[in-house]
Amino acid sequence: MPRKLTPYLFALPLLAFIGVFTYWPIAESLNLSVRSWDFMSPTKPYVGLDNYRLLFDSREFWNALRVTTIFAVVSVPLRLVLAIAIASYLLKETVLSRFMRGALFLPSVTSTVAIAVVFSWVFSTDYGMANGLLNLLGLPKVAWLQNPQVALWVLIMVNTWKQLGYDIIIYIAGLQAIAPELYDAADVDGGRKFHVFRRVTVPLVMPTTYFLLVISVIEAFQVFTIVDVMTEGGPAGATDMIVNMLYRVGFTLFDIGVGSALAVLLFVFLIALAVIKSRVVGRRVHYEA
Repeated sequence: MPRKLTPYLFALPLLAFIGVFTYWPIAESLNLSVRSWDFMSPTKPYVGLDNYRLLFDSREFWNALRVTTIFAVVSVPLRLVLAIAIASYLLKETVLSRFMRGALFLPSVTSTVAIAVVFSWVFSTDYGMANGLLNLLGLPKVAWLQNPQVALWVLIMVNTWKQLGYDIIIYIAGLQAIAPELYDAADVDGGRKFHVFRRVTVPLVMPTTYFLLVISVIEAFQVFTIVDVMTEGGPAGATDMIVNMLYRVGFTLFDIGVGSALAVLLFVFLIALAVIKSRVVGRRVHYEA
């Protein structure tokens, strides 16, 4: 056997795993998106682009896209700004900073369902802790999860709290890679903390920011569990995300064709966002040699 084939033989099990559990499902989703199927029917008749036309003519789809976009546009920058600020504060190796890193990171590895259930209690209108605090301050109750104007912002807060710790740890790793000599030179030149942060820290941590931006946007457009447990897409569709709609269409209404078409559209949309980010933000990312 030629020695050139040896590396490919070692990679073959992993390639087979990726092919079976990643690329084959993608291909099957593309196939089902142009067919009509309900899980039970023995046939899958070809319907062309009818499933896509049905989605584009649906107000429910455009509402889910709008809500998901708002969720991503608000939550992702909020997460990144808070993460880099807190990471800069916790950069020094002290007992308190180590404790705070662990405490902040803990929600990101905690069950999403458990977090959603706890915050459902916290923001309960009748017996929740949030309204209990408002009552102590003499303020009226707020229907946190029943008010269409408020519910989405509650979900953004909960998701940010859960994911923030991971972003902080990644930012700390990126900040620790910056050479201390650069800060020393900035101090000698009389640079103020804000200007040093803007001119030294932010540009040098851009690779980390770009990485977190990519995965945060993907996570924001795929958020499901928090919404499903806390609001189920309500009230009045105010928190209905794309993945929640996909689940409802595919696994509640059993319209696999439309559900697959929605999954394909989400995939294409995320790919388009990745390309745009690489063109716009990627140009500002410079990796040290």
